[in-house]
Amino acid sequence: MEDVTRKSAPHPTTSRDARGAEEGKTARAEKHKKSLDDKLEQGLEETFPGSDPVSITQPPPTARDKRER
Repeated sequence: MEDVTRKSAPHPTTSRDARGAEEGKTARAEKHKKSLDDKLEQGLEETFPGSDPVSITQPPPTARDKRER
């Protein structure tokens, strides 16, 4: 009998699964970016017209804020 060695080929769904995972990461990243863009847009609408630029971070409390608590 002849020795026949089979080469193991990747399962066809493996590459599809990896591709699906990458697409899922991309979709989540796009959703996160859209969420940030929406929050920034809302902040712009609520503060317009204004002289100060919009900040998406909250400044730390001042000494006066701490005393008033």
